[in-house]
This record gives sequence, structure tokens and C-alpha cells, in this order.
Amino acid sequence: MKKNKKHEKFIDTVWKYYVKNKRDLPWRKTTDPYQIFVSEVMLQQTQVSRVLIKYPFFINQFPTFKQLAQASITEVLKTWQGMGYNRRALYLKKAASIIINQYNGIVPDDPVILDTLPGVGEATACSIVAFAYNKPTVFIETNIRRVFIYHFFEDRKLFTLRGIDGKVDDREILSLVEQTLDHDNPREWYWAFMDYGSYLGKTGENPNKKSKHYTIQTQFEGSDRQIRGKILKLLLEHRRTEQEMIEELKVKKKRVKSILDSLEKEGFTLKKNDIYCLVN
Repeated sequence: MKKNKKHEKFIDTVWKYYVKNKRDLPWRKTTDPYQIFVSEVMLQQTQVSRVLIKYPFFINQFPTFKQLAQASITEVLKTWQGMGYNRRALYLKKAASIIINQYNGIVPDDPVILDTLPGVGEATACSIVAFAYNKPTVFIETNIRRVFIYHFFEDRKLFTLRGIDGKVDDREILSLVEQTLDHDNPREWYWAFMDYGSYLGKTGENPNKKSKHYTIQTQFEGSDRQIRGKILKLLLEHRRTEQEMIEELKVKKKRVKSILDSLEKEGFTLKKNDIYCLVN
């Protein structure tokens, strides 16, 4: 697709920033699909600074899909501690088993297939293919969204008039991603986007506030997500009864019971004779 002058100027701006300011990130130093798969799942809803701490440790503990698939949930969760969103650790382990058993240990280079794996999703599937295989997939994540809104929707007003929402829809951005994509070197082009988008997020008001998909993260302190994490941490130490956890957490019985039921349904825990433990 032929690029117009605005596209060319935009592309030049992104590349110039990246050449001078590109970040030194460990998952950019490999083309190993396993390591890239792990990094992209880790980076979902998590700051790069936190992933930088946990990523090398996780890769060292589980260097291949086979070793991750064979590890116990307890081992995986212990290694994952501090990352948050513990479901992702469970999804990674399940995805590793599927890749070993159904795809001979090889990450598929088709985003449609990857999207069927636990905890991946369309955008992550496309990013894995772009970074692992340098294939020109089209996707959006928060930094990419920020860059396009800043450059192409700077005049878009936040208003609602006669039922018309002035916020930017991702479908509008996807078209621009496709039009400006570097088909010869998509891997590094997306790196450039993400580095430039990260920079824009630290200067002035966040452009993503103009997005239809912008949400303010709910408070973590006192949330069910925090209680889930505390329960899993307790069970990593040793098995406990529901009552013991209620007393240690100082949380109402109904709330603890609801979270324990969810953890059991999701495959994290087992209950036997009123005692809870992690699945191994």
C-alpha cells in the first residue's frame, strides 16, 4: 500500500526517536519463540520494569516449553510471585502443554492458531508472530494506540453529541497500523512504536484518554484481586483450612469462600476434607 506524505513524515519521526533512544530489553536479544512467547504474556497489563525483574528468573527456571509443561503449578506460581494476575502463570503452563502435545513443541506462526491458546488473545498472538518470526501482523497495544492517537487524532475532541461518541475506536487505528507497517522489518518497527509510545506516555497528558478502549484501572488495595494473590501466597507456604485463611487475612467468610470457589474452578486449588492446597 502506497504511503502518503503524512505517513512518511510519521514513519520518519518514529524511526528517528527509536534510533537515538531504543531500549535494551532482554526479550529483544533473542528470536527464540518460547522466550518471546513468555515475554509477551508477561507484558500483558504489566509494566516493563516489573517484567525485567521476573523474566530472566522465569526463563532460567523453565528454559523450554517442555520444562514449563512438566513443572508443578506450585513451582510455576512460586516463580511468578510478584508479577500479579496469577492466571497468566496458569495459562502459560497450559499453553506449554498444548504446544508440546499438539504442535511438537513449535510455536505456530499463525496468529489465528495462537489465539486459541489459553490466555493469549488476538493482540498477543499477533505480537508473538511479529517478534518471533518477523511476520507483518497487524495489532494494537497501549503504546501503539498512544502513538497513533497523538499523531493522527490530535484534533479529536472528547465529547458526546446526539449519541455520537467522539472517542477514537481501535478500528480506526488498525487501518493506520496496516498502512504504515514496515513489511520488511515488522519486528523492529513495532519495537520503535513501543519505545516511542512509552516516551509519549511520560510527557504531558496521556493521548489514550481519547480512546474508546481507555479504562482507569480499579484500585488494587483491598480488591478481590489482592485477596486472590494473598490466598495463593498462603497456599504456597502450606495447605490451610478456609477458617485459617479467614483468620489470617481478616476478610469476611463470604468473600473468602467466593474467591476460593473461583480458584478451584480455574484449576489453581483442590479441596479435601475442608483443607485447601494447590494443584500439583
